[in-house]
This record gives sequence, structure tokens and C-alpha cells, in this order.
Amino acid sequence: MPQKIDPITLEVVRNKLDGIANEMESTLLRSSFSPIVREGLDASASLFTLEGESLAQAVAIPIHLATMIPVVRRITSEFPPSTMAEGDIYLMNDPYLGGTHLPDIALVMPIFADGRPIAFAATMTHHQDVGGMSPGSIPTNATEIYQEGLRLPPLKFRDGPDRFDETIIRILRLNSRIPDTFMGDIHAQVSACTVGAQRVAALAQSHGGNMMLSLFAELLDRSEQMTREALRKIPEGTYTYVDYNDNDGIDLDKRIRIEVAVTIRDGTFTCDFTGTNPQVRGPFNVVPSGSQAAAYFALRTITGAEIPTNGGCFRSVELVLPEGSILNPREPAPVNSRTATIKRATGAILGALRGILPDVVGADAAGEMLALMFGGTDRNGRRYVVGELIAGGSGAGPRSDGVDVIETDATNCMNLPVESFERDAPIRINSTRLRRNSGGAGRQRGGLGIEREYEVLAGEVVFTHRGERHFCAPAGAGGGGSGMMARSVIYRASGEEEVVPSKLVTRLFPGDRVLIETAGGGGFGPAIDRARDLVHADVANGKVTAEQARELYRLDDD
Repeated sequence: MPQKIDPITLEVVRNKLDGIANEMESTLLRSSFSPIVREGLDASASLFTLEGESLAQAVAIPIHLATMIPVVRRITSEFPPSTMAEGDIYLMNDPYLGGTHLPDIALVMPIFADGRPIAFAATMTHHQDVGGMSPGSIPTNATEIYQEGLRLPPLKFRDGPDRFDETIIRILRLNSRIPDTFMGDIHAQVSACTVGAQRVAALAQSHGGNMMLSLFAELLDRSEQMTREALRKIPEGTYTYVDYNDNDGIDLDKRIRIEVAVTIRDGTFTCDFTGTNPQVRGPFNVVPSGSQAAAYFALRTITGAEIPTNGGCFRSVELVLPEGSILNPREPAPVNSRTATIKRATGAILGALRGILPDVVGADAAGEMLALMFGGTDRNGRRYVVGELIAGGSGAGPRSDGVDVIETDATNCMNLPVESFERDAPIRINSTRLRRNSGGAGRQRGGLGIEREYEVLAGEVVFTHRGERHFCAPAGAGGGGSGMMARSVIYRASGEEEVVPSKLVTRLFPGDRVLIETAGGGGFGPAIDRARDLVHADVANGKVTAEQARELYRLDDD
């Protein structure tokens, strides 16, 4: 017989679960060893039901939070919850079994109450190096997944509270260029899962295991109902959009088409990617879990923050992913750089809805998360791998300018502080500044990108540059201008200059400098309608040059 749900208890438990997920996230970030996690925040934590639906999410990375859903389901399909014991931990990363890309390793731990499992604590961390053909494990010139690093099917990593599988540990250490850092991050994940399991178990002691299961089900059902109601308020119909990625890292002059038809009907949200580019030779393919992440993020953007985010929200989503396309590739296609494609798919879904939701969806964001990887040996003979994740500007909205240098479209990371970067690699960051004029002109201006220059001080460095928007500008909306495209240049110590064609794996030497300039977001509305005081402020703040103010905003007409 179902237990009666007290609405006050339900709300208290919901907020407690959200707090537990965020405590897991804090533990994960504070305990990790690698700068890409402790400073770049490239890790996520979540709680799941026994059926593999999201129960509560940390404020973390939407791509991770969505792709952990098929991970948990895959693990439970191979290790049924009825066979699990308290303290067990499972791990996997294989994209073709439900993961996302090889650096993102998920750890999943069952949570017990009254002697039986009632939920799961899960974490996903982007590990700085998991082997493969280049330091950092995101080679933009990979042509098959075997070149990208260590693949892990669902494995039992710990048996009970203290018996780790030493064979797995030895394999993990052997396949990373920085094994101590790698294992430090793995154990940070263990700590975060342990915190989540302890907190949920303590909550279950107060309410009882059966009541907790009833509360979980009610929370998901309510989010589903609220999401479907929100969708029913949007005009029914099918809406389309097309955008492009620069290239696949192999065929550098070939643009990659992302096409979507979004259908909203009777509380369902269908994204049909028929017409999207076939799978590519390079590593910009996305397995279905990543396409799910794009759709889930877009859905939550348009249905409102007042709806609690959990698996119930996603029951309304249907995807059409043609087999053999870049969003549903056939194995062994490489997938390590899938973030760029997920971001473009997310932006395309939102772009399709701009016309019917003009107060919700603004101009195109830069939609790039520039990934830079530097690997080599320092002056003391220590091997290092350091990665940066750098944003561009967001698109302007109907009532506000875009935000400068911010992650959008299903990512949520940070670049590294200069001090942290320079401590871990013999590389100096000579300058960091906003990229003037990069935001699209408009009544509301697009957000600016960033300029950042690196100089190699010692040793030979293997350098990976995974960029976007070098050839395809972020579009404005409502008559607004496009954002400025990205640009990166290597200035060799010899005096030669090499323009980076969006994607590159190369070698740097002492005295070489790399200047990166990320894209700006699109503008919203005609530039001539921008308030004069705002144009003057942009010029005074160095965000727009006087020349651009005269040319695009007609400042001389005052």
C-alpha cells in the first residue's frame, strides 16, 4: 500500500538531496589533485534512483550530469542492485557502453537503508590524462577510439568498504602519464561518493527506507508533470535550425553541419537530427549520451528554473539520431572532442526555438570551450600534463547584454588561475584580457571573448589546441550582428607565425608563444538602437573601440 506523502516532508527531503549532491561536489573539487578539477571544476556529482533516473544534481556540468544517466543504467544492467553490498564501488568510461569520452570516468556507489539498496551516489571526473596518442588524451587528429586512451567497461572497483581491486589500480596507473595525480582524482571521487552515501543513509534513518523510495518516486513524478505542463504552454509545432562546427580535426577545410527539427506537441519535446553530418573521421563524433545531454540542457533552459531538476523532467524528451551520423556514430569512431559538437547541438536546439520564445532564447553564444593541453617534462625531470578550458562570450538577450567569457550550452568549467598554471608547468602566461570588439553589435551587445598568451620557458611541449568558431561566427538575433570569430596564432622563437586552423596537435619549444582569442556572442536587435550612454560606457571600459562605436553604433551622430 503506497505511503501518504506529506508535502512539507517532500520539500524538505528534496532540498536535503540537493544539498547532499552539492556537498558531494564540494568534496570532489576540494579533494582532487589535478588543476583541471580543483581549479577548472571539470567534475560532477549526482544522486540516482535504483532505476537509474537522476534524483538530485550538484551545480556542476550539464554534460556530465546527463551522461551519468546511461552510465548508471549500464552498470546496474551488468551488476544488478540485488547483488550489491554496502561499500561496493563500480567504475566505467567506455562511450560505446553509455559513457561520454575516455577522460570522463564515472564512479557509482550503492546507498543502503534497512539492509537493502535504495539509491546510488555517482561522480564523474575529467581526468587530466588517460593515455592515448597525446598528453591530455584529447588528440584532435585521432581517427579511431583506440588512439584516445584507456577504455573501461563496467567494473567492480571496490568490494565492500575497503577491498579495492589492486589489478584495476595497476592498470589505471600504468596507462596514465601522471599516475599519482590520476589516482588522487580517483580517490577524490571515492570520497565524494562516500559522503553522498552516508548522508542519504542518515536521511533514510529518519524516514525509513520505504518512505524514502516513495518520496523519490513522487519527486520525479512531480517534475515530469511540471515539465509537461510548461511544454504545453509553448506553441505546438516543428521548428528548425542549422549551425556548423569548423572541422573535424582531420579535414580542416570541411565544415560540419548540425541540423535539428524540434517538435513540441502534447507535452513532449522531440529533437530530430536528420540532416546532420554523417560521422566524421576526426574525434568530434558524439555518442547518444552526449546528444541526450544537449536535449536535456535545452529543455531545462526553456521550461523554467522553478521546476526541480531530476529524471522526471527528461521523461518528455524523445530523440531521433540517425545511425552513422556525427551524433550517433558507429564504433570505433573517435569521440574525444565531443564537447564541441554537443555545444553546437545544444545551441541549434535553442536556436530553433528563438522565434517562438524570444524572451527566453537570445542570440547565439560563442558556443566554444577552447581546450588547450600542454604536456612535457619540467626542469626537474618531472612529467606534467596541464589543461586549460577557456570560454567565449554569451549571446545577448532581448533585455540584457551577453556575459563576457562564460561557459554556456551544457558546459560549466573555468580557466586556470595564472598562479596555478605556472606552478604546474614551465610555461608563463604573459597576458590575459577581454577581447575588445569581439561581442556582436546590437541594441544589446554580445558578450566578449578573451585573449590569453602563453610562452614556453623550458623543454619540449606537446601542445593540443581544440578550438571552434574560427570559421563559423555566432549569429546575432533580431537584427543584431554576429560575434567575432575565434583566432589563435603560434609565434615561433624563430620569428615564424603559424595560424591555428581551429584544431591542431604540434610541438612547442622554449621561446615559442601561443596567443588565443576566443569568439564573442551574437548581438540582439539593431546596433543603431543601442542607448548612447551604453555605447559611451563600452568605449570608456575598453570593450569597444572608438572606431567600432563610430562605424557600427554611429556614435558620431549624437
